[in-house]
Amino acid sequence: MTATADVLVAHQPAYLPWPGYLSRLLDVGELVVLDHVQFSERGRQHRNLVRGGPGRGPVRLTVPVRRVFGQPIREVELAAEPWAARHWRTLTQRYARAPYWPEHEERLARIYATPWTHLAPLTEELTRFLLDGFGLDVRLVPSSTLAPAGARTDMLINLCRQRGATVLRTGTGALGYLDQQQLARHGIGLEVATYTHPPYGADRRGLLPGLSALDLLLHEGPGAADILRAGARTETKALI
Repeated sequence: MTATADVLVAHQPAYLPWPGYLSRLLDVGELVVLDHVQFSERGRQHRNLVRGGPGRGPVRLTVPVRRVFGQPIREVELAAEPWAARHWRTLTQRYARAPYWPEHEERLARIYATPWTHLAPLTEELTRFLLDGFGLDVRLVPSSTLAPAGARTDMLINLCRQRGATVLRTGTGALGYLDQQQLARHGIGLEVATYTHPPYGADRRGLLPGLSALDLLLHEGPGAADILRAGARTETKALI
């Protein structure tokens, strides 16, 4: 698929992001990682879901952090707890028998053996791991290196200008705060991306909503990107 250079995708970093996060990147060459915005506790910035045991629901993995209220994501430090060992133990228990675990185990093990001190580099490395696994050639550009002006719509317009984008691609959640008239005045179009989980895996249990994209990758391997495409939808929105 040819990369679309005029579309901006900007999103906060996520720990082991879900497939919908990656599905916005299928036809773009760059993700602006919003690491300069305020950290939000108890969200996907530092926690996500993986498959549970037989007959059980998803298991939530949370990276413990030390934070200061109002702190930008790039400054958030990890708590001095053995979280990585716990997470790695859970991942090996849940996925050691997945068809494509052997292919990815070594690189994933190196990530969890690294003594991370801050949240942002950890999430970036895991996102790179997933992008490579899905065969997506996407650059990660931290927003802190771009120093965009303003907040919310103003900030996204500024990023569009800096990256030469004429279209902003967002999820449905952004529609609650985006100023669509302001986008229109600046000549920036709006695309809304959604994702519906297709079934996958030998036992067809891939319909568990919200699991990390790691689950899809380890069960489908080279076919994971096709499943990602099957669940992705992008709609051009008429600005009001």
